[in-house]
Amino acid sequence: MQTGPTKQMWKRSFLVMLAVIVGFTVSFASLCNIMIVNADKYKSLAEEQQLRDVVVPAKRGTIYDTNMNVLAASATVWQTYVAPTNFSSDEQRETVAKGLAALLEMDYEKVLAITKKNSAYETVGNKVAVDKANEIRSFVSENKYGSLIGLEESTKRYYPNDHLASTVLGFVGTDNVGLGGLEYQYNTELSGVPGRVVAAKNAMGADMPFSYEKVVDAQTGNSIVTTIDEYIQHVAEKYLEQAVEQNGVQQRGCCIVMDVNTGGILAMATKPDYDPNEPFVIYDAEAAKAIESLTGEERTKAVTEAQQTQWRNKCVSDTYEPGSVFKIITGAAALEENAVSEKDTFVCPGYIKIADTRISCHKTSGHGTQTLAQAYMNSCNPAFITIGQKLGLKKFTEYRRAFGLENLTGIDLPGESSSIYHEYESMGPVELASESFGQSFSITPIQFITAISAAVNGGYLYQPHVVKQVLDSNGNIVKNMESEAKRQVISEETSKQICEFLEGVVSEGTGKNAYVAGYRVGGKTGTSEKLNSDNKRIASFGAIAPSDDVKIAVLMLLDEPSVPNPYGGTLCAPMVGKILQEILPYLEVTPEYSEEEAEELAAKTPDVMGKSLSDAKSEISQAGLKVSVVGDGDSVVRQVPAAAESIPKGGTVVVYTDVNAEQTTTTVPNFEGMTVSQANAAAVNAGLNIQFGGSTTDAVAYDQSIAADTTVEKGTVVTVEFRENIVVE
Repeated sequence: MQTGPTKQMWKRSFLVMLAVIVGFTVSFASLCNIMIVNADKYKSLAEEQQLRDVVVPAKRGTIYDTNMNVLAASATVWQTYVAPTNFSSDEQRETVAKGLAALLEMDYEKVLAITKKNSAYETVGNKVAVDKANEIRSFVSENKYGSLIGLEESTKRYYPNDHLASTVLGFVGTDNVGLGGLEYQYNTELSGVPGRVVAAKNAMGADMPFSYEKVVDAQTGNSIVTTIDEYIQHVAEKYLEQAVEQNGVQQRGCCIVMDVNTGGILAMATKPDYDPNEPFVIYDAEAAKAIESLTGEERTKAVTEAQQTQWRNKCVSDTYEPGSVFKIITGAAALEENAVSEKDTFVCPGYIKIADTRISCHKTSGHGTQTLAQAYMNSCNPAFITIGQKLGLKKFTEYRRAFGLENLTGIDLPGESSSIYHEYESMGPVELASESFGQSFSITPIQFITAISAAVNGGYLYQPHVVKQVLDSNGNIVKNMESEAKRQVISEETSKQICEFLEGVVSEGTGKNAYVAGYRVGGKTGTSEKLNSDNKRIASFGAIAPSDDVKIAVLMLLDEPSVPNPYGGTLCAPMVGKILQEILPYLEVTPEYSEEEAEELAAKTPDVMGKSLSDAKSEISQAGLKVSVVGDGDSVVRQVPAAAESIPKGGTVVVYTDVNAEQTTTTVPNFEGMTVSQANAAAVNAGLNIQFGGSTTDAVAYDQSIAADTTVEKGTVVTVEFRENIVVE
């Protein structure tokens, strides 16, 4: 009988030991791989299973106007999420999906699909408003869904003034990153630093108690204070939009108001534009209508092009040929170099020949002999071609560069375009001639208004800018953007002469439609023909005020107006005049009226409510107004116009002495195309008070404050705007 292990038993034991050794070796190698070689990888995977790491968006800083009015701000919103792995039944998923779909106005099937995912955290709704978030909280509380549904604080960008300054402000994407305008340019300053919430999860994937949670607070971004004045921006946009709509402008219009002594942009507008609260909606009605009929890739392409167009800041990103407004620069350079003087005269027979090339004046019969001041008033092409030739090619290009027209301005907005011009080496007498009156080269509106400002502010070229301060989240100043004069281009004496010439353009010349009673306004008209186009034009007008102590410059241009007389003096000058009429008093520029202007000023209707009829008649008469009585009573129970309303001198106040007296109504005439005398007669016949706006010398009506055929009470004041039909290329 064998008492020791058999050979077969030893063999089996050896195999078992070998298997154990191999298994141990493999396990040891695997542990080494996990714990040493790929430790970081497996640590990360473990953390993903054990932790929920959520980024908390930082609140973007506020964008203010120069008076600390909010132009863009961030509001607290909420992000809704669900924990799919915490659901216990399909019935529970369906109930939650129905509730959230109704509250968030989402598709039920889409929400249900989210609840079925193999995940501990899935976002359902972004940027949920506070009131809606409260409804979700009630839904969670009532149904005890605390382990299934959660809310996390987030932010949403909003623009309280909708379209106002939209192409300047820009907008943000769904990730709160700036995608245009100041939002893009100053994204780093505005963004802040995101926070984090790191929470531990249990084996079921649900969040552990708060003791297992770490919160890193988000840091609010810096705010920026702009040079934009909300009121001036509103006025500029109002009249630019009116000009674009009235004149069927095909390629948009733009307007800039600049502080000539700092380079600060008080207003910058492009129309049509968009609402940055809904930046992807097409706001150009014609473009939107055209897109409706398209499908597939063609539609997608059209939508993208329309969006890119409406987001584009025409003041900064588009170039144009300035036309006759550029004569401001040509004259300033020639005066500074003593190439011409205000005593010189220029003969215009209706054309001029340069190197066998005939260039016509807009007045084909010619202006005859004229002084430099008269050449500005007449916007005479041959005169300024002569001035350009006297200045010479070398000096002309030197001043073009000195006025900042060959380089980017460096304005703190994205997308600035470069100017297009003839290099000195490629220019000859004909190129010099055409550039002398603003043709055959292209510049941006921001370049040009910066140059105009330098010509009238004493000769200093300032750095244009839109932001003046950066503030931290506590309102402390982080950075001041000081006004920077790059160089002095012309002398103060030359600048003063230019201001006088430009005032003459408005008082006696082609800029009469920009006249504003009580204020010394200067300006220059411009109408340029677009190269390689079928007679398409750009109408523009550059203005300064007050011309004896210039504070602001205004530039408006309309790209391809579709009207019979697409000229800057006819289309842009009246609108610029309206802008100045509203913003000069706001800027506390004191009006100084001539005797003639003072006589034409409107009166204020006296308050005669409740007074005896005899006393009312006396007060109205003393105010230089007429009275019309309706009713048989002894005292006034109602008056039209109302007390303190503006009414032209010599106008009529209708007083009612009986509460039961029937209102006396009339129909507003269509004043369009009427002369001043015709419009006045039509208003009198209709029992209306008429107030005249704009230039009234040899002018016709083009707009009225109350639409034709509207039924109004007799005595109502209707403002009728007049303009001269000024044809100047």
